[in-house]
Formats: sequence, structure tokens, C-alpha cells
Amino acid sequence: GTFSLIIQAWHAPDNYLPEGSRPPPEEWLISQVSIQRSLSVGEDWSQDVHQGPLTQLRYSYRVVCSENYYGESCSRLCKRRDDRFGHYVCAADGSLACLPGWAGEYCTDPICLAGCTEQNGYCNKPGECICRPGWQGRYCDECIPHIGCRHGTCKTQWQCICDEGWGGLFCDQDLNYCTHHRPCKNGATCMNTGQGSYTCACRPGFTGVDCEHEISECDSNPCRNGGSCTDMENGYHCLCPPGYYGTHCEHSALTCIDSPCFNGGTCLEKEQGASYTCVCPFGFTGSNCEKKVDRCTSNPCANDGSCFYLGQIRVCRCRPGFSGQKCEININDCARNPCSNGGTCHDLINDYTCTCMPGYSGRNCDIKTRDECASGPCENGGTCYSGLYSANFVCYCPSGFMGNRCELPVYSVPVTLPPKPVPWIAISMGVGLVALLILFCMIAMVIRQMRMHPEQELETMNNLSDFQKDNLIPASQLKNTNKNKDLEVDCGLEKSNYKPKNHKLDYNLVKDLTSRGTPEDKYYKSEKCLGEKSPFRLHSEKPECRISAICSPRDSMYQSVFVITEERNECIIATEV
Repeated sequence: GTFSLIIQAWHAPDNYLPEGSRPPPEEWLISQVSIQRSLSVGEDWSQDVHQGPLTQLRYSYRVVCSENYYGESCSRLCKRRDDRFGHYVCAADGSLACLPGWAGEYCTDPICLAGCTEQNGYCNKPGECICRPGWQGRYCDECIPHIGCRHGTCKTQWQCICDEGWGGLFCDQDLNYCTHHRPCKNGATCMNTGQGSYTCACRPGFTGVDCEHEISECDSNPCRNGGSCTDMENGYHCLCPPGYYGTHCEHSALTCIDSPCFNGGTCLEKEQGASYTCVCPFGFTGSNCEKKVDRCTSNPCANDGSCFYLGQIRVCRCRPGFSGQKCEININDCARNPCSNGGTCHDLINDYTCTCMPGYSGRNCDIKTRDECASGPCENGGTCYSGLYSANFVCYCPSGFMGNRCELPVYSVPVTLPPKPVPWIAISMGVGLVALLILFCMIAMVIRQMRMHPEQELETMNNLSDFQKDNLIPASQLKNTNKNKDLEVDCGLEKSNYKPKNHKLDYNLVKDLTSRGTPEDKYYKSEKCLGEKSPFRLHSEKPECRISAICSPRDSMYQSVFVITEERNECIIATEV
């Protein structure tokens, strides 16, 4: 930049001391040079020589910026910092040079861990990688599957891409259950049905969801005519009794000629005489009617009825109160309305009961109840009620009496209660509170007394305006103003303000609180002129506006004065209302 330089060489005595900004005498100036140069900012020195008539001045100069200022004109300000507002130092030209791990215009952006993508992670300080939601891993490059995803992966966050053989929203449904789990047993064939389900085709002789149960072919009693069943691996075998043959012993070697039917059974030929069948009579069963049927074994009769045979017919003998073929019907004993006079019937087992109306009793409510209250059995004003709850009467006693007939007075037995403890704490607090209130009241009264009677002044007049008067009209003609004002005199069209020539007069008109004299003394004092107490007078140029002495009756308590001169129609002197 361009700069101006002034160099002066002075010769001053050894004992010279500069006096403020006052320059030394000009005769002490040996040499002076003024130059203007253009020089770049830098640390290198430039040298020059000035040749004067008597002196030679050699000097060196350079341009260096002040601290924290940079640039050709030292106009760029730069201060190094390492805080939340920036992390940098200042370059030679004043530009910002970021500290390691920081970037950005003001070096406020941290440089994350190498490999940490901005899309999946971020950092608050250099060298770290904080994953965004849905990502994980050192470099935040591993996606997080959807919550609940069991057999799946993801390519972006919150996905659930199912592995082979799995399906469903959360990849929790096995689409190849047969291959993964092999649930079918005993050589059964497994077939996938989708959605994690399967079905098993069982081999003969097995059953169950997974064909885990072996079927017993003999459970269905396939062998007839008393043949015995033997369970085989893939079936069964019937061992037939003598006279029968076939897979299920269904064929008989006998014919109707051999009279195979017992107990009077009828033989019928089948298959052209190669077989037969027996028609059994009532009460018998079996292929040859050899078994007797007991139909009472199953207890067909209800309500504890007894079963027996009447010839060829099964019959139930019922308990009293029940009917029906199997004694299943409870006979309604109220069907014939046994309760008289409005009574209500309740059916029981082989019985009934009646709830009678008031005034009636008996099993069938057919007995009229005698009026027990007719004789007035209740004493002492009791009220009688008959036939409410029984055949007897009931007395409702008045207060103070008791007993079946209200004949007994009620005596109150005094109850002795244990003495209660005296609440000394509450009593003490109450007494203390009362004493504290009394103390506060006394203090308030003393303060009020002091305000009402300061220094026991005998008599003063309040708010007179700097003048003394010769006469004072009676108190009944005075008007209270309670203001300090200069005295104003009204004399016709002219007004003149009277100012006191001495000190300001300010009286309070109060009652003589300390006067305890006789009535004559009080009267004397009430007529005493105030002028005797005041050492000054008011003067006026006009004779008609002269003011007489001020006299005040002492019975005009707390009233400011309204002063009128001897010429009341002409001159009025008053304080402002």
C-alpha cells in the first residue's frame, strides 16, 4: 500500500524533559525528511538514505499489520478460535484455515469417520459416525429390518424381505413346512398347503394329524357271531366259532334244518338255504336269540322311579307327586286351587303350601282370624295391628315405652365416660393468642393518642395565611378551608394581596385539652385576643381596609377561620376554599 513517512532528527540537551505535547525549540532540529512510498505488507525491511546539507540520514522501514489484521491494506480481521462458532487458524492472507477434522466456510462442520455416508449417518465431532434411524453398524451401512421380521432381510431401513421358503408380513410363515420340519410320522406323505400349513396322507392302519396314532382294527368289533378279532399290521383277522366262517364270521355252517334259533326265535333261510337269520322274540337278542335283554339296566325311570317288567312291557312305578311314562312329570298340586280367600298357592313335591291374606289362616286359608286388637291390648297409647305376620297382634309403642303391650317405660341408663384429657396445648395457644391481640390493641391506641395530642399543645389555629387579624367573627360563621394560602383583600373593584412582613403564621384551631379552670376562666380565655400572641401586624394603604385584632372563641374546635373586617360589606379577607 501507499504510505507517508516523516523523519526528524533533534539534538536536545541531556537534561531535557519533554513537557506534554509541547514541541521542543526549532533550533534543536538537525534534519528532517518527508517521503511517500508504495510498499507491500511484509516482514522484509526496505532501506533508504537522505542526504542533507549538513547531515546524512540512513533509515529502514517496513509495513506490518497489527495483530489479527491481514491483507494488503490490513483491513481483513481474523482471530483464531476453537469453539462452537468455529475451529480454525488464520492463514497469511487472513483467510480461515480449518483445524484437522473440521470443514465448512467457518470450519463448523465436523468431518465424520471415513466411510460414514451422510445419507445413513452423521457426526457431532470429528471421527465419529452416529447412525440415523433404521441403520446400524460402524459405518451405518447396515439396514435394520422391520420390527418383528423373523426370517427376512432388508436393503433399506424397515424392510422385511423373506428368505426362501418363508412368507407373510413378518416372514414368519413357513411355505415349505414339510421339508423344514418333516412332521408326518409312520411313513405318511407330507404335502405343503401354504401359509405355514401342511397335511399328512397316512398309511393304512394309522391316523391323526401327523399319522402318529396306530388304528386298532378290532375296536369296531368287525367279527360277528362270537368270532374273536386279532389285530394285524395292516388289518385284522377273525377267528370264527364252530359252525361259522367268512372274513367276519358272517356265514353259518348251520341251516334252519338244524334249528339254530333259541328262546323261541324264528329261523329264516338266506342265500338259497346256505345261511339263515333269527328273528328274536321280545326280550332277547343275538344272532341266535341267545341273549336276554334287560331294558331296566339303564335306569330309564326318572325322579327315583322303579323299573319292572309287566309281561313283555317295561313299566316305571313313580313316587307320589310324579307321573308320566318315565316319571318325568311333577304333578301340580296347586292345579285344583286349594287356597281360599285370595291365598297364594306354592307347589311342592306331592304337597303345597298357602300364603294367606291378612285376616285369614289355616292350611287352605279358610279360617278367619279373630281380631285381637278389639280388646285394646296395647297400653300407653300404643297402636295395635292384627293379622299382619301371624294370628296374634303386634303393638307399635310410642317413644318412651317398650314391651309386647307397651307396658314398660324406657329408662335411660347413664353411661359413665372416661374423663377426657385436658388439651393444655390448645389452651396455652388460645391464651397466648388473646394476649398478643391485647398487646397489639394497646400499641395501636398509644400511637393514635400520640398523633392526636402531639406535645400537649393548648391551642393553635390551622391554615391561616400569613397575616394577623384584629377581630374574628364567631365560630358559627367560620368556614373550614384546611389550606395554606396568601391573604387576599377585596376592596371594591380593587384587590390587594397582603403578605406578612414577619415569619409565616400557621395556627391550628383546636380545643384546649389541658384547660381545667372554672367557667369564668374559660370564658375569659375564649375572649382573649390572639393579637397579643403575635408580634406583627398587617398594613394597608386604604383606611377602609384596615384589619382589627384577631380574637377567637375557644369553643370553635378544629375549624379554620374565615376573617371579615369591621367593614364587612366592603372588605373581605378570606382563605381559599
